[in-house]
Amino acid sequence: METTESIFINRELSWLDFDSRVLALAKDKTVPLGERLKFAAIYASNLDEFFMVRVGSLYDQTLLKNNKPDIVTHMTASEQIAAITPRVAELQAKCDKYYQHLVDALAVNNYRKVDFHHLDKRQDHFWKAYFQQEIFPVLSPQIVDQRHPFPFLRNKEIYYIVQLNTKADGVHYGIIPISNQFDRVLYMKEGETTLYAFVEELIAHYASVIFSKSTVQKSCLFRVTRNADITVDEGMMDHDIDFRDVMSELLKKRRKLAAVRLQFWPDGPQDIVKFLRDKLVVPADRCFVQSSPLDSGCLMRLSSRIAADGNASLFYPPARPLQAPAGYDLYEEAHHHDVLLAYPYQSIRPFIRMLLRAGSDPNVVSIKMTLYRMASDSQIVNALIAAAENGKEVVAMVELRARFDEQNNIDWSKQLEEAGCTVFYGFDDYKVHSKLTLITSKVNGKYQYLTQIGTGNYNEKTSELYTDLSFITSRQEIGEEASAVFNNMALQRLTSEADTMLVAPLRFKSVLLDEMDRQIARARQGQPASMILKNNSINDPQIIQKISEASCAGVRVDMIVRGICCVRAGVPGKTENVHIRSLVGRYLEHSRIYCFGDGQDMRIYIASGDFLTRNTERRVEVGVRVDDPQIAKKLRGILDLQLRDTVNARVMQPDGSYTKVKPIEGQPPVDSQMAMYGYFQHGFETNPEPAPKAKATPTAVARPVVREKQRPSVSRRDARFRGLFDSLLGRGKKK
Repeated sequence: METTESIFINRELSWLDFDSRVLALAKDKTVPLGERLKFAAIYASNLDEFFMVRVGSLYDQTLLKNNKPDIVTHMTASEQIAAITPRVAELQAKCDKYYQHLVDALAVNNYRKVDFHHLDKRQDHFWKAYFQQEIFPVLSPQIVDQRHPFPFLRNKEIYYIVQLNTKADGVHYGIIPISNQFDRVLYMKEGETTLYAFVEELIAHYASVIFSKSTVQKSCLFRVTRNADITVDEGMMDHDIDFRDVMSELLKKRRKLAAVRLQFWPDGPQDIVKFLRDKLVVPADRCFVQSSPLDSGCLMRLSSRIAADGNASLFYPPARPLQAPAGYDLYEEAHHHDVLLAYPYQSIRPFIRMLLRAGSDPNVVSIKMTLYRMASDSQIVNALIAAAENGKEVVAMVELRARFDEQNNIDWSKQLEEAGCTVFYGFDDYKVHSKLTLITSKVNGKYQYLTQIGTGNYNEKTSELYTDLSFITSRQEIGEEASAVFNNMALQRLTSEADTMLVAPLRFKSVLLDEMDRQIARARQGQPASMILKNNSINDPQIIQKISEASCAGVRVDMIVRGICCVRAGVPGKTENVHIRSLVGRYLEHSRIYCFGDGQDMRIYIASGDFLTRNTERRVEVGVRVDDPQIAKKLRGILDLQLRDTVNARVMQPDGSYTKVKPIEGQPPVDSQMAMYGYFQHGFETNPEPAPKAKATPTAVARPVVREKQRPSVSRRDARFRGLFDSLLGRGKKK
C-alpha cells in the first residue's frame, strides 16, 4: 500500500534540483552566451551558499545527540548528507562539461582562454614577466612543517599548495593564499582576439619558482568552504548589551566555523587531499575535483568585460524598469485609490519619492518600516533619515539576523539612530521577514494611514533583478491592522488578530488553510474549485497534506514554485490534480501570490512569506488580501500569464523531476517575464482601467545575480613594464 510519504521530496535534494535548473541555462543555446556565463556563476554561487548554510546546519546536527529528522521525509542529518554528496558530484561533472562548452563558444567569438601548459615563447615571456613584476612581490607563501603550524584558511578563498621534499626536512608543504587584491581575470590582445587568464592559474603555473630550494613533488589549487549557519547563543543575549555588539561577535565566530567542503583544481593529488582532510577534518565524500574555476566570480567578471567591449549580441536586449510619467505622484494617488507596483518592470523611484514626500508633509506624524535587506547605498533608508531630520517620528524595525547582510544592517541601524530614528530589533525567537511600511497622518483631528505591503525587500538594487509586488492602500482598516502589527513587534508580542492582513506565525498559515478548506468544500458540493499558489519554496507538511486533500477532493491546484518544492505532483490518489511548474529566467521570481477560486468568488493575497515552516511558524511575515477588483484582476492575470509560459517554465513530473515546457506548435513562445513589461505599461495610471491583455514575446530570459564585489587591482611596481602590460592587456587606448 502506498504511504503518505510518497508525495514528499527531501528539502535539500529539492534545493539541488533547483540549482540544476539554473545550471541548465548555462548550456541552453537559446540563452545568449554572455548570459550563460552568468548562469554558470550563479549556479556555483548558489552551491557555495548551500554548503555554508544547509550542509553546515546538517553538519551541526550530526554533532548533537538528539538528531531530529527532516520534517517531511524523516531522513536524519547523516542520511541527508549521504544523499547530497553524490548528487553534488553529479552536478559538478555537468558544470565542468558545460564550462568547457562555454570556453569553446567564447573562442568562436574571439575570446580565447590562456592555456599555460601550451604557451609559445613570446606568451611565456609576457606572463612570466607579469607574474614576477605584478604578482610575486605581494604573495605570502607559508611553510607547514614541524616548526611551522598549519595556517587558518579563510572561507571561499583560493590557495595554492605544494608538496615539498628536502634532504634536511623530508616531506612538508607550502601554501600560498591567492589574495583578494589581485584582478581575478587578466586580458591580453592578439589582433582581433582577446586572451583571458584566471589569476590563480597563472600563479599555479609559475609559483614553483618560489620554492626553488626544495623539490616540488605535487601541487594544485584548492578552496575551502566553511559552515556559516550560526545562531545567537542564549548566553550572548544579555539585555544590558547592545544587540549589535552581539551580532558583531557572532560574525567573528562565523569566520572560524568548521570546514564543510574542499574543492581541488585541476586535480587532487592523494597525498595533498589527505593532508588537507586531516587538518580540516573534512570527509572524503565532501572533497570535489573540478576543471571549472574554483571561484565562479571570475565568470561574472569575464561576462562584464565582454559586455563592456560592446558585444551586445551576446547578451539579453536591454530591459529597463518603466518610469512613471512626468508629474506622477504616488503619494497623492495612493490616497485616492489602491496602487500595485511590480518590480523590476516598474521603477521603485515613485516609492522612494513617496517616502520623501511623506517626510516633508506637515500632516504626517510618523513613518514606520520593517527593514530586512537594504542596499549598501540605500536611498530608502536615507529617505527615512531625512524624515527624522524633518521632525517626523521614524520607527525602523531592523532585522540584524538577515544572513550575510548582518554587517550592512548593523551599519544602517547606527546611522538611523544617529539621525534620531527609533530603532528596535524584533523578537528573540522569531526573525522579522515582513515588508511593511505605515505612514500615519493627522488631518482635521483624525488619524489617517497609508500602508504599503510587499513581497520583496526595500532594496533598490534587487528591485531591478527580482520580480516583486508592492501594494499601497489608504484603507483605514488595513492601516489600523498594520499599526497593531508594529505596536506588537515593539512590545515583543505576536499578532493574533487581523482580518484583511496575514501576519505569521499566528494569522498566516491558519488563514490560508481556511481558504483551502473553502475550495475543498466547494469541490465536494460539485461546484468549481481551484487554487493557484505562487511562491519560492514549500516544505510545510501541514500545507502539503492540505494540498493533497484538496487534490483528492477534486480541486485543481496549480503551483508556481521557483525553488524548493517538497511535494510531488501527479501522484495517483494523492496529488493527481496538482500541477507544479518552476520558472527560472532572466529575473529571480520572488513574488508570492495565493489565489483561491475564480471569478466573483476569487480571493487573492500577496505576502512576504513562502510555505516553508520557517516562514509559517518561525518568522513574522505579513501579507494582505487584495479586495480592489482591478488589482485583484491584475494579480490573477500575472498568474495566468505564468501558467502559459513556454520559455522559462519547467514542469514537475510524478517522479519529482522537471521537464522543459515546449511552445505549442503553431504559436509563438510565451515569455511571461518579458511580457510583463507590456502588461504593466499602464501601471502608473491616475484613473485605473482593467488590466491590458498581456502580449507574449519570444525572447528568452534569466537572472544576473552575484554577491561578489569587484576586487581592486595590484598597484604597478615597475615603470618599465607599465606600458608593456597596458598595451598587451588592452588598457589605455580604445578602438
